[in-house]
Amino acid sequence: MMQMTTEPSHETDGEVRQDAREEIPVDAGGAEASPAKASLSRRAWGTVTDLFRMRLDKSGHRVFLVAAAFAGVYAVIGGRLIQLGLRPDPPTAYRAAVSETSGARPDIVDRNGTILATDVRTVSVFAEPRRIVDKDEAVELLTAVLPDVDARDLREKLGTKRGFVWVKREITPRQQQEVHRLGLPGVGFLPENKRVYPNGNVVSHVLGFTNLDNQGIAGIEKYIDGQGLAALNMAGLTTDPSDMKPVRLSIDLRVQHAVRDELIKGIEKYKAKAAAGLILDVNTGEVIALVSLPDYDPNVPTDALDPNRINRMAVGVYEMGSTFKALTTAMALDSGKVGINSSFDTRGALHYGRFKINDYHGTNRVLTVPEIFIHSSNIGSARMALAVGVEGHKSFLKRLGQLDRMRTELPESAEPIVPSRWGELNTITIAFGHGVAVAPLQATAAVGALVNGGTWITPTFLRREIEEAKAAGHRVIRPETSEALRYVMRLNAEKGSASRAAIPGYYVGGKTGTAEKVIGGRYAKNRLFTTFMAIAPADKPKYLFLNLYDEPQGLPETFGYATASWNAGATTGKIIERVGPLLGLPPRFDPPTAPFPVMARSGAWGTR
Repeated sequence: MMQMTTEPSHETDGEVRQDAREEIPVDAGGAEASPAKASLSRRAWGTVTDLFRMRLDKSGHRVFLVAAAFAGVYAVIGGRLIQLGLRPDPPTAYRAAVSETSGARPDIVDRNGTILATDVRTVSVFAEPRRIVDKDEAVELLTAVLPDVDARDLREKLGTKRGFVWVKREITPRQQQEVHRLGLPGVGFLPENKRVYPNGNVVSHVLGFTNLDNQGIAGIEKYIDGQGLAALNMAGLTTDPSDMKPVRLSIDLRVQHAVRDELIKGIEKYKAKAAAGLILDVNTGEVIALVSLPDYDPNVPTDALDPNRINRMAVGVYEMGSTFKALTTAMALDSGKVGINSSFDTRGALHYGRFKINDYHGTNRVLTVPEIFIHSSNIGSARMALAVGVEGHKSFLKRLGQLDRMRTELPESAEPIVPSRWGELNTITIAFGHGVAVAPLQATAAVGALVNGGTWITPTFLRREIEEAKAAGHRVIRPETSEALRYVMRLNAEKGSASRAAIPGYYVGGKTGTAEKVIGGRYAKNRLFTTFMAIAPADKPKYLFLNLYDEPQGLPETFGYATASWNAGATTGKIIERVGPLLGLPPRFDPPTAPFPVMARSGAWGTR
């Protein structure tokens, strides 16, 4: 059998080999790619080029490929949109909005739990300028719904590139619905806390007020922020007032209302420019009531900017007149240089250089210490102060907090005005309440220490138990001196200028004070500042009352007199009669047994 072999011609073989060499790809390093890879690349490229040739039988494949490409692109876009929709809001506009909303505040209640200040939920409108397409249209529509929004100001806000701006804070539910119906993109709502004061003006000078961001600006509201609330708000940790314990004040709303009501009547009756009243628990230092008129509504805090609406008890400083003689009497007795039976010559006038001191209603005779007090003798008080001496006088007033700014929970306070150089003449005039100006609150605190047994207790506007007060207090005078001062104050209610406040059953003691106001650097005799301090009951005081009038006028029924006994004293009596039962002071119509034992043993003037 023959075996046949066929060989290609050399020419054809050479051509095939040459083509093969030309089509074998070469990698980046210069080496030839493998034959398998080369064959795969040729087939893929051939399929693509064949697909896009202008052949009718390939058109279906082309349509499918283009549709698949578009479907892939849309799938990527749709997936991204879903991702953005499910992801939490980025830290841009919304977070900026939340950071600017008002935080929650704790309720403020009086000593009996009655709400004085609380938060209510409200809504505010905000905008994201970068998302608003037609800013002019947005301004026109928003100002039509919210007419009190300034169009120019809003247009400027929306013209910025900020991520968040307020349109209007604290809108009504109806306004919210109307803005919502506008359907403006980039305009939204945020819930906020708004501070409200349900009792209006009644406790305004104690509570203070907040701003639009619910931050305390004055009074107890500012004190609360200073205790750490502001830091919590900035950290976003205060969103619900129910999470916070209410702040309980020492104020009794019932008593506060009664004091304010009587002072309003007094201003009208005596035609005074202003008035103020205070009730202090002398054993705990708690302020039970504090009123200063004119006052303001903390729901409309712009009213507080009127300088005539200051807190006269804590911010105003005044020469307290003869009420300061209580301090002078206690100082003289506690020094040991003067006794309760000591006598001083008040005849004529007291001359010091070119100055002459007179008594308002002088007796022109020698007076004992109790007589000096009930006759309110300027000469006798000055001689007692001179017996103690300038340094002793300054030291005593310093001990009773009269030469330094008084600090309480209220941020508002005033520095007393004291002589830069204190000599004997200053001691003479300060002895009867001229020459040094203090806040009435700090004068009240001093007298409170003089009648409670001799313990200084810093006043507080928060609830305080008596054990806490005793632990924080410190002794400033001897108990015997305290009894002596209570005795002369009671004697003054029985026989002196405090008789108009001596309401039967309450065993009241008191001291009047009338000071001429300084106008243009000189004392004006017809422009008076009148004060009255009273304690009840005088044998064992629980409460100290202070009331004052600024420039009261004399009336026919007061025989033209505008001194303290006729106005501040009369008002104090009405207040004691009205609030006594509320304070737990039931009338006692039987006099106490041995109310002042030390005075009785000493044979003090008036005990027999």
